[in-house]
Amino acid sequence: MPSKVLHFASPRSLSQLYGGREENLEHAERALGVKLVSRDGWLKIEAPAEPLAVAEDFFGFLDAARGQGMNIRTPDFTRLADSFGRGDGRQLRALLDQPLVIATSRRSVVPKTLAQKLYLQSMLKQSVVFGIGPAGTGKTYLAVAAAVSAFLNNEVQRIILTRPAVEAGENLGFLPGDLREKILPYLRPLYDALNDMLEPAEVARLTEAGAIEIAPLAYMRGRTLSRAYIVLDEAQNTTSEQMMMFLTRLGEDSRMVITGDITQIDLPRSKASGLLEVRNVLRDVPGIDFHTFSSADVVRHPLVQRIIEAYDRFKNPAGEARV
Repeated sequence: MPSKVLHFASPRSLSQLYGGREENLEHAERALGVKLVSRDGWLKIEAPAEPLAVAEDFFGFLDAARGQGMNIRTPDFTRLADSFGRGDGRQLRALLDQPLVIATSRRSVVPKTLAQKLYLQSMLKQSVVFGIGPAGTGKTYLAVAAAVSAFLNNEVQRIILTRPAVEAGENLGFLPGDLREKILPYLRPLYDALNDMLEPAEVARLTEAGAIEIAPLAYMRGRTLSRAYIVLDEAQNTTSEQMMMFLTRLGEDSRMVITGDITQIDLPRSKASGLLEVRNVLRDVPGIDFHTFSSADVVRHPLVQRIIEAYDRFKNPAGEARV
């Protein structure tokens, strides 16, 4: 049977291509119809000529992705192996034709995983994008980076960042302090992301001028948001009515990114999450993309991924698929 040996810079370089998990190579064998043998810094592929060429192309694609600074996670690997096995390799190679860099004043942001790159690409071409997944997957940070980049490139005139203040029931009046002091605890994560992209003095100046607005979701009601980049964070804590209200604020030359974690819903039991509902309502609407991240896409401390997986096992011991 024909075979081909692919050589890599080191055993670690090879291991990084399949997430360091032998079961991933077993999945690739099934998906691609080949036999794989990994030793030290080389990978041997045994298969008839056509699947052998596909497998070689697949691992070349993974190596090129890593060369652009992306980490290959298990979900990325299995999805890509299945796609190459179906003959979709040519379309996937277009992902790597141009490295994707989001430039802001303080730093350049590059996707760390293929899932993040697909998410960013959607933000560059679609008017409404949903990023759904656990903490640490970069869904909000990348959305703020895309908003800042669009503003700096004069693609929009305003940045609007919002999230529901669920803990205060959207009624902040009983809290001590003035309005800014009341809402700041709920909006601090958005300020943190923004200050990572722009100098604090610039954030203050643009906020004073109205070019940047950070406000609770309730403050969006009754408005039409034109020529703006709007990010709704913690969207799992919106009700169905709030989600519809927010989405219908979309004005001329505006873009929206909605992020949330459906495992962290803080609404009262009597209230259904608007983020859970909207996936079914808008799934097939042109111009809207949904991206779902998993615990394997977490890019924070490795322990965060293990914590999320442990909670998933605890809450779902039978392993039923969650919707």
